[in-house]
Amino acid sequence: MSHGSQRIWPGNPFPLGVTWDGRGVNVALFSENAEKVALCLFDRKGIMEKERVTLPEYTHSIWHGYFPDLRPGQVYGFRVYGPYDPQNGHRFNHHKLLIDPYARRLVGELRWHPALFGFQKEKQENPDLSFDTRDSAAYVPKSVVVENAYTWGHDKPPATSWRDTIIYETHVRGFTKRHPDVPLKLRGTCAGLTMPEVVRYLKDLGVTALELLPVQSFVDESELEKKGLRNYWGYNPLVFMAPSSRYLSSGNIREFKTMVGVLHEAGIEVILDVVFNHTVEGSQLGPTLCYRGIDNLSYYRLCSDQLRYYENYSGCGNTLNLEHPNVLQLVLDSLRYWVGEMHVDGFRFDLTSSLARDRQGAFDGRSGFLDVLRQDPMLSKVKLIAEPWDLGMDGYQLGNYPGGWAEWNDRYRDTVRKFWRGDPGMVGDMAYRITGSSDLFDHSGRRPWSSVNFVTAHDGFSLRDLVSYNQKHNTANQENNNDGCNENNSWNCGVEGATEDAEIQTLRQRQMRNFMATLILSQGVPMILSGDEMAFSREGNNNPYCQDNHINWLSWEKGNAQRDQMIAFTQRLIELRRNHKVFRRNRFFSGRTIRGTNSKDITWLSEKGQELKDQDWSTAQRRAFCFLISGKAGQDHLSSIGQPEPDSTFLVMMNAHDKPITCHFPKAENAESWQLLVDTADPEPEQQHLISDSRYVLVSRALAVFIQAQVKEDI
Repeated sequence: MSHGSQRIWPGNPFPLGVTWDGRGVNVALFSENAEKVALCLFDRKGIMEKERVTLPEYTHSIWHGYFPDLRPGQVYGFRVYGPYDPQNGHRFNHHKLLIDPYARRLVGELRWHPALFGFQKEKQENPDLSFDTRDSAAYVPKSVVVENAYTWGHDKPPATSWRDTIIYETHVRGFTKRHPDVPLKLRGTCAGLTMPEVVRYLKDLGVTALELLPVQSFVDESELEKKGLRNYWGYNPLVFMAPSSRYLSSGNIREFKTMVGVLHEAGIEVILDVVFNHTVEGSQLGPTLCYRGIDNLSYYRLCSDQLRYYENYSGCGNTLNLEHPNVLQLVLDSLRYWVGEMHVDGFRFDLTSSLARDRQGAFDGRSGFLDVLRQDPMLSKVKLIAEPWDLGMDGYQLGNYPGGWAEWNDRYRDTVRKFWRGDPGMVGDMAYRITGSSDLFDHSGRRPWSSVNFVTAHDGFSLRDLVSYNQKHNTANQENNNDGCNENNSWNCGVEGATEDAEIQTLRQRQMRNFMATLILSQGVPMILSGDEMAFSREGNNNPYCQDNHINWLSWEKGNAQRDQMIAFTQRLIELRRNHKVFRRNRFFSGRTIRGTNSKDITWLSEKGQELKDQDWSTAQRRAFCFLISGKAGQDHLSSIGQPEPDSTFLVMMNAHDKPITCHFPKAENAESWQLLVDTADPEPEQQHLISDSRYVLVSRALAVFIQAQVKEDI
C-alpha cells in the first residue's frame, strides 16, 4: 500500500517508537484513547512538513505502520486525533505536533509561543477549557530516526562493588566549561569529559563513579527565558531516551557512547540522574508537546474527582502515571536503552517515592515499578539509587526501599552538618550516621552500602559555602531570594561570605576538611559534590538551578594553594579508604565481640579513653567522642569466597567543641604506639609521626585518625 510518495505496510506494534531495522522504519505509538495517528515527515532541518501519513494499523492500543523507504536521519513528529474534553481527562489536539516519547535524538530547540498550548492561552477565564487551532510545528523540536550501530570494541563495565564505590556528582557542562586543557568547542560537552587531562584528574582523585545530573532532553522554562536564565540542572524532562543536544558537540549520540567507553577504560562508572516523576508539560495550564497530546488520560495521574487537574507529587505540575502498564513500559524501556545501548552503569531516580505510589496515592514498597526493577535481568544488575522522598503525603520514605536499592541519606547530611557546627545533643545520632545508619537500613538483610552518604549535593550549599554563609544568597535567581531552602545547618565561622581574616579562613579550611574526612571515612557509599574537593564556591547560592555561568562552572585556576591543598587532602582520604576495608565494611557494626577474637568490632570512647556508657550518649553538652575500629576478622568478616579479611585497627577522634581537648589513647594489645594519619588541623601531617605518649591534644573543631602500629616479633 502507498500513501502519497510513501509506501506503507502494516508493520508491527513492537518495538515502540520509530525504529530503523536495516531495511526500513517501523513506527509504533501507544495511545489508548486516540481516534487516529498521523506520522509527519519533515525536511532534514525540521522546518518544512513534507508529508503527513496516517498509520494504518491499531493493535492492543498501539498505532503502527512500516515505511520501507524511510532511512536514518529522517526528521518526524506525530499528530494525534481524538476528543478535546479536559473535564474527562482528554486533551487531544491534532494542530499540535508531538514528539515521539521513544525518540533517540531531537533536532531543533523549543521556542516558547502560544501555539504550543492546546488551548487559547490568551483567554482570561478557564483558558484550558478552550481549544486552540494554531499549528505548533514551527516551535517544537522534531524527532530523528537514528542508526544505533556503534563499535564498542572491548568495552567492559567496571562493575565496581557497592562497598568500593565512591560517587562524584557532577554536571556535564559545568565540569569542563572553564577547563583550560579542553578545546573551546568541546568544553561543557560529553566530548570534553573524554579529554585525557579530565580523565586523569578523576582517576588521580580516586572516585569510581560519575553521577551526572540529568542528560535526558529537557527544556528551559518560559519564565526563566524571560529573565535571561536557563534550566541548568536539567530537572525538566521532555523525552527520556534522547541525550540533550546541548551536551553533544557533534550533535551525534555516538559522542555520549564514546564518553562512556573512555570513562570505563579508566575504571570509572557512569550513573545517570533520571527524572521520571514529571515532564515539562506541567499542569493543566502547560503546553502540549508530547504525552498530553498522545494520551493525557493514560500518561498522567489525574485527580480522581476532577480529571481536568493533575496529581502533583513532584511540585512541578504533574506526575507520570506509572500505574498504567504502557507508561511503566516507557520508563523501563528507557532504562534498558541507557544500559543496553548506551552502556551506563546505574541510575539515581529523582523523587523516587512518586514512582512507587499505588492507585490511591500511597507509597508502596512493593509497587510495580520497584518490583519490576528487582526482577528485570538487565536492570537488576546495575546500581539503583533512590532519592527516597517526594512532595506528596507520606512521601518521605528513607530506609523503606527494598533490597538492591541504595538511598540518598539526607539524615546523614543534616546530622554531620549540625555536629560540626557544634549543636548540642548530636553525638548519638552522629554515631549512627558514620557507621552506616543501621537504625534506618539494618533490616531485611540490607547492607551499609544502602546508605549513600553526602554532606553536600547539587541542591544546596557547596562545601565552601557551607562554612562561609549562614544565609542563602540567591538574588541572582531573580526570585527576591525566596527560592531555595532556608535552613541549611550551615555556619559562616564568624563572618558572612568572603573575608580576609586569617583566623576565620583557617577555621573554614579545617571545617571543610572535617566534613570531607567524615564523609569518606564513614560506612556506606560516599558521594562527593563536584568542586568540593577544590573548595569551589557558588557565592552563597543554595539553589543555582538556573545559573548557566561561573556560579556553577568549576574554576580550574592553577597556583591556588588552598585549592591544591584540599585536592591533595581528598586524594589521601580516598586512598586511605581504598586501602583499608574497615572503612567500607559489608556488615553493620554490632558493638559486640568478634567471634574468634577478644575484640569488639567497634568501641565508643570518651576523650579520656574510657568506653562510653548509655547515659553518656544523652549528655546534651557532649560534643566530642572517639571510636576504635578493630581490624580483626574473626568469623564475622569474610570475603565472598569465605576468606577472612583482616585489616589494621584504627582510632578516630572527633572534637566539635570550640576549645581543644586532650584525648587519651585506649590500651591496645600488642601495640607499641599509634601512628597519626590524619589531623584536619594540619592538612599535611608528618607521614611517620608516631604517638608514644598516652595523650593527644586535638584542637577545637578537628578530627584525627590513627592506625595501630604493631610490635614486631623477634625472628
